[in-house]
Amino acid sequence: MKYIIRGHRFQVTEALREYAEKKISRLERYFEEAPASETTVTLSVTKGKHAVEVTIPLVGVMLRAEDKSEDMYSSIDVVVDKLERQIRKHKTKINRKFRYEGGVKSLFKEGAGGTALSVLDEEDELELVRTKRFMLKPMDVEEAILQMNMVGHNFFVFSNIDNKEVNVVYKRSDGKYGLIEQE
Repeated sequence: MKYIIRGHRFQVTEALREYAEKKISRLERYFEEAPASETTVTLSVTKGKHAVEVTIPLVGVMLRAEDKSEDMYSSIDVVVDKLERQIRKHKTKINRKFRYEGGVKSLFKEGAGGTALSVLDEEDELELVRTKRFMLKPMDVEEAILQMNMVGHNFFVFSNIDNKEVNVVYKRSDGKYGLIEQE
């Protein structure tokens, strides 16, 4: 894999760079061939918290994990663990869905004897526990943000009055807001 390791408002030391590359390179064992795109690792320090964000673009899926803690090295360890869980979960999903050879399944290596490297953990099973239905009221982005804050959620689905499409506003971890529009 090719790595881009950068610091955001933070100078990345050579020791930290080597540690991040060593830990993230553990993930290479899950892939048949190295991802064509570059793995992006962003290290930052904000309000005394050490944050690590890793993005691995693959064919058909984007693996991304982040963690904030008091120690940069432990944040790197936690992010790598999160990415390993995502890979195992995605691999299990693909193996269940595609039983043919040479398909998307070939992104991930098989374990000894052709068996899957790991089985989906009980905690990783996806379970739908609730379904909600509601009318989408046409509104602008500012009104959607106000509605989201009034109901105390961190996202809000609405019909955008400007473009007549379904959009989502959400609260970011930095306290600002984001908008998701369909293409």
